[in-house]
Order: sequence, then structure tokens, then C-alpha cells
Amino acid sequence: MRSKLFALLICALIVPTGALAQARPIPDNAVRGKIVYVRDTMVEVDGKPMRLAAGAQTRNQNNLIIVPSSLPPGAVAKYTLDGAGQIHRVWLLTAEETAAPDKKP
Repeated sequence: MRSKLFALLICALIVPTGALAQARPIPDNAVRGKIVYVRDTMVEVDGKPMRLAAGAQTRNQNNLIIVPSSLPPGAVAKYTLDGAGQIHRVWLLTAEETAAPDKKP
């Protein structure tokens, strides 16, 4: 009985680890850049001023949604634009994602 409970405990601890190791769904057409929060809905990407779209989402390295004002200065990110050329989605990159080459769209 104890061995079955121990095996169940081990399985319960392993499953969440596997779920965390999954790749994030960053689209292939996402553009890489260094992003800095300026104010309100304004950010700079590689020194160029850009606006966040209404409803824009920013995700940290743990894939959690964060407010733009909590962006670390000069964070390496990938982002997508909406039809108006405003930033629609942002993903802050992990060290592994930063080191990996960009996929071709």
C-alpha cells in the first residue's frame, strides 16, 4: 500500500514539471526587439517609439500576463502588431529563447 502511495506521489510531482517545460506559443511572425516602457500606452522598441494597442497583452518569462509598467528596462521580447501597426502581443524572452535563432515565418 505504501509503495502505491509513494508511486502516486512521484507521478503527481513529475506531471507539473513536464507541463512547465512546454514551449510557449510565440508565433513565428513575432518580431524580436528590446522593449522599454515609456508611459501610458507608449513603449520604445529598439529606441523607436511605438504604441500598445487597446487590449494589448504582455507576458513575462513565466507566460503570466503583466502590466506594461512592470517591464524591465531593455527587456528582450518578441511582439506582434495589429492591423493598425500597434503592438498587440508581447512575450518577454527567457535566456534560452533569447539564445535561440528566430524561426522564419
